[in-house]
Amino acid sequence: MDIEKYYDKIYRYCYYKVNSKPLAEDITQETFLRYIDSLQEAREPERYLYTIARNLCIDEYRKKKETELLDEGMIDGSDFENKALEKIRLEEAMKKLSDDESEIVQLRLLNEESYSEICKIMGISRFAAHRKLESAKKKLKRYLEKGEIV
Repeated sequence: MDIEKYYDKIYRYCYYKVNSKPLAEDITQETFLRYIDSLQEAREPERYLYTIARNLCIDEYRKKKETELLDEGMIDGSDFENKALEKIRLEEAMKKLSDDESEIVQLRLLNEESYSEICKIMGISRFAAHRKLESAKKKLKRYLEKGEIV
């Protein structure tokens, strides 16, 4: 398996889930260690890696229910407050989505996965993936435009 091919995607996925660079790095590394330790050659390594990463992120969330809202990389000057508020609003809007909607937004918009990959990862049809993504985007837009968040 070519680790470099998947590392950035898994890292971005974990980072979005845990909102901490060091923690995302740790979880990403643990994901690959568990994959390698499983001693099996997965037919769909990306799907297997996402499953491991998702489970590790859930475990971390359960350990620490309060996640940090800001990471050390955001402190870069005068627009700190605007970035912080924007990030908080987006995080709060994402929390209002169902788990599947949140997952598909992360996979498609943040990790730029294709619909076919999303279907494999989530175990749904292409139609269902498209429908869920469109629904999630409409909800996010509504939450953010109407100011229902923060």
